[in-house]
Amino acid sequence: MMSKTRRWPKALSRIVLIVITALTAFPFLWLFVLSFKTDTEILNSPFSLPESISFSNYERALHTLPLIKMFGNTLFVAVFALAISLVCTFMLSYAITRLQFKSKRLQNGLYLLFVAGLTIPPYIVIFPTYRMIVSMGLLGNRASLILPLAATTMALGVLLMVGFLRDFPKEIEEAAIIDGCNIYQMCTSVVLPVIKPVLATVIIFNVLYFWNEYPISSVLVNDPKMMTISLGASMFRGRYSMDYSGMIAATVIIIIPQLLFYLLFQKHIVEGMTAGAVKG
Repeated sequence: MMSKTRRWPKALSRIVLIVITALTAFPFLWLFVLSFKTDTEILNSPFSLPESISFSNYERALHTLPLIKMFGNTLFVAVFALAISLVCTFMLSYAITRLQFKSKRLQNGLYLLFVAGLTIPPYIVIFPTYRMIVSMGLLGNRASLILPLAATTMALGVLLMVGFLRDFPKEIEEAAIIDGCNIYQMCTSVVLPVIKPVLATVIIFNVLYFWNEYPISSVLVNDPKMMTISLGASMFRGRYSMDYSGMIAATVIIIIPQLLFYLLFQKHIVEGMTAGAVKG
């Protein structure tokens, strides 16, 4: 009887996980089915199976999207925005956990100020960001997209890094200073190798964010030559009509690489999130 009683919680947890997985996977599976339909089928019978399997939507999507240029633009923006974000996030997190503030309240206030960025939707900051970019004369430049994206990703990095560094033994750093390390050598040779799990998690989440980010890019990118991969689906929207089937096929093409990216690095994501949460 005891063994049967213990099995119930495990069976219930598995059922809950199966239901959550099914609810999460259903939108993508439905999107994949819709990508084989015509516009008429999508509008008249969106929940039915396609009458025939045809790859014409994907052929039209590949013909319409300048994938090589869009991939190149996205990679360029991601590399520079990621570099700026990581450097600023690490320096800020290290300063919050190591500098001597006048009061604990000031230290916690500075930390909460940056973490509060996680609660602000990107749609709210679009207009202020646009006005700042225009006033700095950066509109139409790649920096107009790199700087806002780097700033919006700092909140998550600060949350994870500060949580890890708060319980990182300070004696290790003191020993490094006694051995003659300066602040640069200590950070690069002692601290960074230890926080690799958290750093890998921040990099992965930021790359996925840069790949998917649409609101800020749709406002700041006006030149088709600077268009990123997230703006690809908008190319199927006309002034008086919309190519639904082509847009859905393009969306599937855009989603598949990031799913593969997540599957390859999911181990690092779990390790980094666990490290940041436990040590915080």
